[in-house]
Amino acid sequence: MKISDNRKDFTFWIFIVLFCFFSGIINEIYSQDKTLEIDRYISKLVDNQQFNGSVLVAEDGDVIFKKGYGYANLDWEIPNTPDTKFIIGSLTKQFVAMLIMQLAEEGKIELQGKLSDYISEYRKDTGEKVTVHHLLTHTSGIPSYTDLPGFWSDSTQKSYSKNIMIKKFHSGDLIFEPGTAYRYNNTGYFLLAIIVERVTGKLFEENLQERILNPANMKNTGVDRNIKILKKKASGYYYRLSGYINDPYLYMLNALGVGDMYSTVEDLYLWDQALYDDKLLSEKYKRIMFTPFLKNYAYGWGIYNLKYADSSESLRVMAHSGSIQGFNAQIFRLIDDEHLIVLLNNTGQVNLWEICLSITNILNDRMYAVPKKSIVQTLGKTILTSGIKYAVIQYHLLKLYKFAEYDFNEKTLNELGYQLLGINRIGDAVEIFKLNIEEYPQDYIAYNSLGGAYLLAGKKRLAIKNYTKSLELNPDNIKAVEMIEKIKQLK
Repeated sequence: MKISDNRKDFTFWIFIVLFCFFSGIINEIYSQDKTLEIDRYISKLVDNQQFNGSVLVAEDGDVIFKKGYGYANLDWEIPNTPDTKFIIGSLTKQFVAMLIMQLAEEGKIELQGKLSDYISEYRKDTGEKVTVHHLLTHTSGIPSYTDLPGFWSDSTQKSYSKNIMIKKFHSGDLIFEPGTAYRYNNTGYFLLAIIVERVTGKLFEENLQERILNPANMKNTGVDRNIKILKKKASGYYYRLSGYINDPYLYMLNALGVGDMYSTVEDLYLWDQALYDDKLLSEKYKRIMFTPFLKNYAYGWGIYNLKYADSSESLRVMAHSGSIQGFNAQIFRLIDDEHLIVLLNNTGQVNLWEICLSITNILNDRMYAVPKKSIVQTLGKTILTSGIKYAVIQYHLLKLYKFAEYDFNEKTLNELGYQLLGINRIGDAVEIFKLNIEEYPQDYIAYNSLGGAYLLAGKKRLAIKNYTKSLELNPDNIKAVEMIEKIKQLK
């Protein structure tokens, strides 16, 4: 029997409706599977003391997962949530870069303009060589103030004026000719924030609010000035071998434009979304801002092509990390698919980059590494209770019999060594760094660390020997060159 055209049309539309309905269910189930897997993965990290904070994941521009883990305040056991405020450290730099680009688009700043054009009192010999572009791309050659001896142990806590900061900490002799090399540099972004203030006649935080936060509707983001009460702000902590401790006081204005902002995972999603349209900046100037220069660094962003190990397929990623006192942060934008991963942590240094890679694999239905326990806590307890010799024996036994359970990469022993230096157990740190070199003899960082420990122990000859070996393994290791020269001057 012939079916009429009307019945054909009716059957066709019923099929379309059912297809869309069940496709929606399938997609929702598929999305739920991903979120469950992400939750399982992060929960395992939390159990291993490898994450404590808030997470947000977006897929195709839509939030599919957001959750807090652990505590925003350990004293009162107040949980982290998606709207908990965290200090975001160097994620601040991308906001400074945006302000500079907005002013460049308005014709108020020249990217090739000289530093001395905007900060008139800056030393002329250097200021007339360094451009705004150099500051944005970490290629200025000006020494980074956070690398200066004693800065973190002393100067971070003092309420210096901005002018004193510029003169005392940001005006050192060039360590290379501007534009010829890359070296991550906090001084550059402090100076850029000052330039924003000089050009506009307004404070950095006023520009931030008016030009970025208000247009992007970011109501839970701003700058911390140690004065205003910030509701739902997390406290920062460090992990030490004896447990967590409160992070030390930091006068936040000393981190102007460098790491003085706070935000939430939800607000950083709004920031991500604002970067896809011209609400904040035109396409022309965004192309300039997002074009990488040396070492894949653009203006306030790292730009990468990540390749899967088992294929030629690659993913375009815009990302940046942040670390200051007890906080660290990561924004990870998979821009081809409008995927986003935001991680904010308040218990010191955590490998957020690796966490982002694992979540990326989950989003793309690929295998990811199951989190392993850190060897740091286990060996640290043994050192404190039984001594370094037993800890070294324990390391070898665990590596032999529990390799699948613990993380034995070279970074873990290096971290343990620095934990020991932090509690003034220099001799124990030396033994751990030596163990790291025995296990990973081609790792230049291990020799750097041992050199530093020997220097603290007063063994200058051994310090030079290890820095020299580090330099042999990595001829671009500027830190080793500087330390060798410094030790020679001490003789």
